[in-house]
Amino acid sequence: MNLSKFAPLLMATAYQQSAICPPVEMAQAGAESLLKTVIGHIVHECRLRGDAVSDTLAAFMVTAVVLDPRNGFNVDRTLTKDDVQKLEELCLDKLTEKCSPSLDTIKMQVYFDMNYTTKCEFLEDIHQSEESKLSPLCREITDSRVKSREELDGLYHKITTYILLRSAMGSPTDTNTMEEATAVLQSVFPQAELGNFRVALKRDQEQQLNELTMIVTGIRLFNKANKRGEEEVDIHELMPAVLQEALPVTSKSIANELCVTQTLVFKYTAVLEKLTSSDVQLGHSDVPIILLKQALYNGRQHEVFLKLLLADANSCTKHVEILLSDVSSQMKLLKETVQSKTAVPAATVFPLFKMLSKLWFELRDEGEFLNMLNKIMLRLQPFSASQTKIFSEAYLESLLEDSEVKTDEQRMLESSDNCIDPAPLKTQEWLFPETTVNFEEMPLQYNGFCGYTLVNRDGLLLPGNPYIGVLKHKEKLYVFTSKEAAMKFALSPDSFVAEVAEKAKYSPELIQLLKLHQQFSCISPYSEIQPRKGLPVKPDIKCECGTQTEIHPVEKNIVKSYEWNEWELRRKALKLANLQTRVTVSVQTDLSHMRRENVTQTWLPKNAACQSKRDGASQVPKPQTFIAGLRGQRGAHVVKANLTRSVDD
Repeated sequence: MNLSKFAPLLMATAYQQSAICPPVEMAQAGAESLLKTVIGHIVHECRLRGDAVSDTLAAFMVTAVVLDPRNGFNVDRTLTKDDVQKLEELCLDKLTEKCSPSLDTIKMQVYFDMNYTTKCEFLEDIHQSEESKLSPLCREITDSRVKSREELDGLYHKITTYILLRSAMGSPTDTNTMEEATAVLQSVFPQAELGNFRVALKRDQEQQLNELTMIVTGIRLFNKANKRGEEEVDIHELMPAVLQEALPVTSKSIANELCVTQTLVFKYTAVLEKLTSSDVQLGHSDVPIILLKQALYNGRQHEVFLKLLLADANSCTKHVEILLSDVSSQMKLLKETVQSKTAVPAATVFPLFKMLSKLWFELRDEGEFLNMLNKIMLRLQPFSASQTKIFSEAYLESLLEDSEVKTDEQRMLESSDNCIDPAPLKTQEWLFPETTVNFEEMPLQYNGFCGYTLVNRDGLLLPGNPYIGVLKHKEKLYVFTSKEAAMKFALSPDSFVAEVAEKAKYSPELIQLLKLHQQFSCISPYSEIQPRKGLPVKPDIKCECGTQTEIHPVEKNIVKSYEWNEWELRRKALKLANLQTRVTVSVQTDLSHMRRENVTQTWLPKNAACQSKRDGASQVPKPQTFIAGLRGQRGAHVVKANLTRSVDD
């Protein structure tokens, strides 16, 4: 909730007597203080009446009561003491009401938003919790200063215990498990290595403990898979215990619960369709339509939560199958690497054991997440119990008589043939599955329900059919049950949006169900309310924006000598400091001479050199010699003749 919205309403009565208006900061602080007091008093009174109410639920109920026009609160004036007492009494009456589907829906929404998290956030919390539990034992190992043989044995026992607790493969109190883990640890980390372990840095010790946990866990898994010798072991037997318990039942139980909830929802929808039609019989005037609508909202909210849980469970199941396939492949690779060899290099086999251990830890995480989903599903059931107490199966059947109970799929099939024609309403933008990318993943307004039907049929919730066309109005997407509903809504969408918000003021559970938090700026999702302070916090509004300016908006202000390059500035500085063209001058006076040294700096002349070159050429005779008599008779006389010609020839 946004407290500033109700600052004028929740001002302390002391300001009413003053002729001077309090500052805005003081008004805000006074409103927050009064609201905190009201919430605390409501929680205390509910506890005295035997109902446990959280601060989050009480804070939301205060806002819901103030927003309801039937209660007569005006945010433009300051509350008196009587108004505050009236506000508390109304909140107490609503929070302690028995068999109220509306209150159960709000409680369901608060519980789900405060307990459900995404998979990444849940696993992060689980890992942090595990680290905090093992940190004392890890600190004992890394900070130990053993001196005797008994203390050394105790340190080795603590390391084995740490590995067992971190891997969750058996209990350290089990003798057989402890002996097995100790034997495996001795094969990779003999007790003689404790000397090197103790002198290492604490960070290195923690890293070595984690690596030993991965290696020992991988070896134990490999040994467990090869206990039967040549016989193949079912890979499902290697799954962590938490996964073996949760995998077969979670998806099935959530699906069964969803089926039961949808059956009730379809019946409530059929009854309300019949009762809200224009030709309703007078004999049904005594039917509690308001309670039926609250029961429908309760069932629809339960259905939305169960679908979310089922989607997560199915995603986990698929991921588990992939991980099991990877475990099987890793086992085969290990068997091929080890085979019947007596010794295998650690650099070859240890990475394989660590990879197997990593896969096993991921399987354990999937099991923990499935277990959390199953617990949430079970704890949502009591919030839908009140409607079954009010409306029995026989009573619903009597209201239905011969009416047909349609499912959401049947309604969509009936309306899919009559698509929207955008030609009559060219001012509006329509989206169709044939022309829109990622059509299935578009965020639909009102959680996919038809806003026109909600207004026109007095609060009836019917899911829209996006395949007949989606209206895009002010960057929001609306779906409808039929072509006629879409056309009428498109004629004046703003008025229908305002009427939907007005409906939500009378039924505050619709704010969360239809995701109307943006229209009600004073209300934020329950998960964004700080439970410790008991006061709601306005969510941060963020958006992407960008600005662009000209390089030189005013040309006459351009500084021609400006230089952004640092190296260019250094070059100019060196030029200015060129000592070849500089002279150092000093002056002394009668009072200053003989009191300091005089220094004169000169630039010594540099060495100079000159080089010249002259082209020249000369011509000499080319010597040629001829020897006669080399061929012919042996011992013949050889004659040598000089044939060199003069240069002048």
